[in-house]
This record gives sequence, structure tokens and C-alpha cells, in this order.
Amino acid sequence: MTGSILTPLDLSSDIVSAAQSAKSWTFEEARKLVKRYEKTGYPDEVLFETGYGPSGLPHIGTFGEVARTTMVRHAFRVLSEDKVKTRLLCFSDDMDGFRKVPTNVPNQEMLAGFIGKPLSRVPDPFSNEYESFAHHNNARLRDLLDRFGFDYEFASSTDYYTSGRFDEMLLKMLEVYDDVMEIILPTLGEERRATYSPFLPVCHRTGNVLQVPIIDRDVERGTIIYEDPETGERVETEVTGGKVKCQWKADWAMRWAALGVAYEMAGKDLIDSVKLSSRICRALGKRPPEGFNYELFLDEGGQKISKSIGNGLTIDEWLTYASPDSLSLFMYQKPKTAKRLYFDVIPRTVDEYFQHLRGFEGQDAAQRLQNPTWHIHSGNPEPVDMPVTFAMLLNLVSASNADDKDILWGFISNYGSDISPETHPKLDEMVGYAIRYFNDFVKPNKVFRAPNDQERSAIEDLGKRLGALDPASDAETIQTEVFSVGKDHGFENLREWFQALYQILLGQDQGPRFGSFIAIYGIEKTHTMIDEALAGKFLA
Repeated sequence: MTGSILTPLDLSSDIVSAAQSAKSWTFEEARKLVKRYEKTGYPDEVLFETGYGPSGLPHIGTFGEVARTTMVRHAFRVLSEDKVKTRLLCFSDDMDGFRKVPTNVPNQEMLAGFIGKPLSRVPDPFSNEYESFAHHNNARLRDLLDRFGFDYEFASSTDYYTSGRFDEMLLKMLEVYDDVMEIILPTLGEERRATYSPFLPVCHRTGNVLQVPIIDRDVERGTIIYEDPETGERVETEVTGGKVKCQWKADWAMRWAALGVAYEMAGKDLIDSVKLSSRICRALGKRPPEGFNYELFLDEGGQKISKSIGNGLTIDEWLTYASPDSLSLFMYQKPKTAKRLYFDVIPRTVDEYFQHLRGFEGQDAAQRLQNPTWHIHSGNPEPVDMPVTFAMLLNLVSASNADDKDILWGFISNYGSDISPETHPKLDEMVGYAIRYFNDFVKPNKVFRAPNDQERSAIEDLGKRLGALDPASDAETIQTEVFSVGKDHGFENLREWFQALYQILLGQDQGPRFGSFIAIYGIEKTHTMIDEALAGKFLA
């Protein structure tokens, strides 16, 4: 299944030239692929892969891996001047054995009865709409990738094993069985070494994926022999046709070798696994893929996010409060730095995205290749006029208690008569996000305080000076007046003056550039807000 048509490239001479020395991490990764083929020349196709285990709902880390791989793929297309076909394969390991019941899904008791079964044979706990739990989670993954317009092909481990697509490499794995065991066994504890095999037979009686030692094997017949753990029966089974499933490190290597994967990234927690799988891939006679290890996302408490636990921020939650583009920016930035992935990162990321987008038009080719929006939009970001920041929108909602977009647009129109939902649809979209974000995350945490004597005197003076200004005064004029009040009332550190304004008038520790806020919110409305704050109405 393909998500979208591959984006046409800008291969103008200045872009191609700038790409040779571009320093973004995406180009550094793409150069690994260029170097990979320096001596042999490019093959007919360069295959990029991402892996996903459908033992739980797809989480935001899954999206991040596809988004980042797509960015590297685009950089490679530019460096290679699009002279070689590329493909992105999103591979679901849905034949893996079901090990534990996720805590964030319904029908827990029912699922517990299917421990050990391949994920593609575990019933869907959500409904009867899908053939299995894996089919449900795979559909959720495809829907997610399609919503973002990724160009990809989806692959199912169950389909690849049972259709025979892996048969040739599985027979090769049987041939080099001893070499694989020599690679893996030193990394295991004594108890695990006694039962380990790169092949996991699928039990002919129960359908379970078995973790059992291999008693014997026959390379000529393409079979292995194991003992049924319940009956004690010696069972001979082929390693082809979906009758076995490889242990995951061996599976990863077998997949790379069978498909000719050229690039796959993985989380930092899999560094040792990548090394082992790469050694197995070489034992199979193939070159392991290029790639790098990204840092993990953390939840609010600094713990690794997990699809089986469901901690951290979900994709749907991010998209409730911000645009897909801002999520892509979060994935692009500092992939080798561990980052908290929680609600409080959203406003800053949204504003950073539009800041980068605003700067793109005036940049030369080299600067554009350093601009995240070039990578997010495959070299073709569309300009957007965003006259008001997301942070400012949140503060407008805070001050006005606006519950619908029309009220907020009444204030935004103060910024310019030519700004409306029709002329600025992207801003209108941000208005909706801001209202939802404020109501769910800002409003419950607002804490107003009363002013001390110095602050009360200064705020009263600010109200008088605002009242004397022309209602049409611009943001700079108002900001100058706010500064003057702070200085005249003895605030040696003006940051303390502005923090007092935020805490007393808005109920928060930080806020917008105050002159810009007043210019949009309105001098008269701000004057009323000051009167109400000084009267103690907000403290209730």
C-alpha cells in the first residue's frame, strides 16, 4: 500500500551544489548511502525500511521513525540527483509472538488467553472489524501514515513468511546456523543459552510461537527438529512457508538480507541489537544497511514512552492541539537528543515552525537546506502569512475567556483590517488549536495573585497612561509606555515588572511581548482587565 506520490524534486544547480556540503543531519545520513555505492555504482533500487511491532497501538515514536527516514530519503534523492529509484518499506513484525497484554486496550482477560500466538492470530480487542489485533494496529498505522501523506509501501511479516518471500534466506539461515549461534550465544545468560535458537517453530497443535531449543537440523531437507514442550513429541518442521518465525535479532538480519535493505534507523536502546543483527546479516552473505541511532522520547516523568503502556503524548493528542507540520518539526530537531514529549512542548514548537517557514523565502540555497521546513516539506514548503504567534493566541484566549473562534477573531482584527479567517485560513486553524489547548492545559493551571504596594501603584499608573494613548497606537508605542512605567516605579530588573503583569493580570509566570498583546487585545479591554485585577475579581 502506498501513501502518496513521491514529491518532485528541485534539482536546480544551486540546490545540487549546496547539497554537497549541507551540514544537516539528514544530509550527513544520506552521504552514508552515497559512499556505500561509490565503488559499485548505484543499484536499480535503494530500499529504505522502518520497522514496527504491532503488539500495541502505534505511538508517536513510530511516526518519528517514518518521518525522519523520509527526510533522509529526500536528502539522498537530491545528492544522487534522483538517478536511482528509492522505496520506503514500512514493515510490521505481526508474526511475532504475543508476549504480554498491553495496559491501554480493552478486553484484557480475553487477550490473556492468546499469549504465545502470533500477533496476526490474536483477536482484535476493540471490535470485530479486523481479522486480528495485528490487523487492527496495522490499519491504525497505515491510516496515520496516509494522513501525513508519506510515500511508503506497507509490508506484513505474516504475509512475507507464509508467501515464501523469505524462504531462500531462511534456508541460508539454516545453512549458517552455527555461525549465527556463535554470534548470539555469548550475549545471553546461561539459562537463555540453553534454549536459544534463531528459529522459533510455530506449533502445529496450538499455533503458538515456541521458544524451544533445536535438537537437530537437516540442511538438505530444509528442516529442524524440536521437542514439543507439552507432549514431549519430537517434531520435524520445515523452516519455510511460515512454519517458523525467526528470533527478532536474527529476523531483523534475515529481513535486511532477503530484501536488500540499504538504510534503517533505530532507537538508541537498540545499538547492541543493530551490531548483532549486522553481524548475522554478514554471515548470511549480505551487507547490512546504513543507519543511525536516535535518542528516545520521554514522557512527563522522564520515562521512555511505550506503546504497551501508552504513556507520553499520542499522535492524536498532538494533532488535537497543533498542526501536523509542527509535529514533523519536533521530529526533525536534534534526533540524537533525548526530549520530553509532552503537552508543554507544543506551543513553542508551533511558533518555531512558523518562524522557520517565514525565514525560508529570503534564504539562499545553502540556508534553505539548513531550514527544517525544507526537510519537512521535501524541499517545497508553501509560504504562510502568520501575523500572530501561537503563544499570543493562547494569551488572547486567556485574557478574553474566548470559547469560540469568532470572539478571538474580534481581537485579532485589531491587528489589521485585512486579516480574516478567509484571508488567513492557517491562522484560523491555529485559533481553533489555541482555544482547545488553553481550555485543557492552561486554564486549569492559572493562578492569579494580588499585587504588592509597588506593583499596585505601577499597574494603576499603567492604566492611566494607556487611557491617555490613542486607541490606534501601535505595539511599539505601547511597549515603550509599559517599559517607562516599570522604570518610573523603581523596578531595577524589568523582568520582575513584566512577570508581575503576567501573574496579576493573566495568572501565569510568563507571557507575550506586552505591547503586542495590548495592541491586539485592545487598550480599552486591557484597561478593564487592569481594573478588575486590582479590584481582586480574578482572585476568586
